[in-house]
Amino acid sequence: MEVVIIGGGIVGLSTAHYVADRGADVTLYEQGSLGTGSTARAAGGIRSQFSTPVNVELSLASKRVWDAFEAEFGVDIGLRKTGYLFLARSEATAERFRENVRTQRDRGAESEYLAPAEAVEHCPGLDPEPFVGASYNPDDGVADPNLAVQGYAAAAREGGVDVRVAALAGVDLPISPRRRRVAVVAPSRSVPPSVPLTIDLETGSYFRPEGDRLALVGGHFGDPDPEQDPDDYDDDMDLAWATTAVERAAAYTTYFGPETRIRRGWAGLYAVTPDHHPVIEESVPGLVTAAGFSGHGFQHAPATGQVVADIVHDDEPQLVDVSMLDADRFERGEGLDERNVA
Repeated sequence: MEVVIIGGGIVGLSTAHYVADRGADVTLYEQGSLGTGSTARAAGGIRSQFSTPVNVELSLASKRVWDAFEAEFGVDIGLRKTGYLFLARSEATAERFRENVRTQRDRGAESEYLAPAEAVEHCPGLDPEPFVGASYNPDDGVADPNLAVQGYAAAAREGGVDVRVAALAGVDLPISPRRRRVAVVAPSRSVPPSVPLTIDLETGSYFRPEGDRLALVGGHFGDPDPEQDPDDYDDDMDLAWATTAVERAAAYTTYFGPETRIRRGWAGLYAVTPDHHPVIEESVPGLVTAAGFSGHGFQHAPATGQVVADIVHDDEPQLVDVSMLDADRFERGEGLDERNVA
């Protein structure tokens, strides 16, 4: 069987590895260098705290690979399991967190619902007053997407994947590139390395420790969000946005304030669908699509690669049921509802 894969980011490389590992002759086309698109600008989060069963299942299946990545691929991806902490300001959001935790735990995730005072135990600099609840999973964490690219790329090449330059497929999909920004700052007060990636869901703000006495801050704050040209967009972080990101984080933690210094930053693209779920399907006979992960492509890449390999070799996925992720769901009015979007 001959298989062509278009796109050499983390999802394409994962797919190339798993499809070739099951005996196919694979050619991968990438218009630039491997992993230099959205993957290179990802923040590297890995979590199972999603609100829909399919996203939770993709996460858990991917975590099994991330946990064993160094042993299997010979590359240390810098996996740090410091957890994810989601914060709720309203009772409505808190109730959704309770529902989310039930969904996650039913599928084997270690998530738990917390009172604000309990959240402070995991994030000592958190001001609990604005919040009414939280959800936390100690098994969530972060890793280095660029190192993961190296591992998958090496495995794909060793498996006989032929990497070539540039190709496009003419399929119309409901996917829109949207710009997202991240800033690396020197906080006013050092963020302990044990602090989880913390998300104030209703304001869009998030932060986490980053390296030696630094922190990463980010978020989308409801400003205009036009569609971007992937070949011609501003990939720099702008200072005004970074100042806002620091101010938002300072509003609910003691780690940030007037003494915080902005060191650097970047912008990348989310490939966004209307319901923040990917399209995974055989779009036309012989063409399998796996795209539009809306910011979750890195963390779900291991499971996605295996699912696509199932579709290619077995005609239907065995690892995770992704039948609800077809592109036609939007025309049918059957879009999903992922609410834990950061």
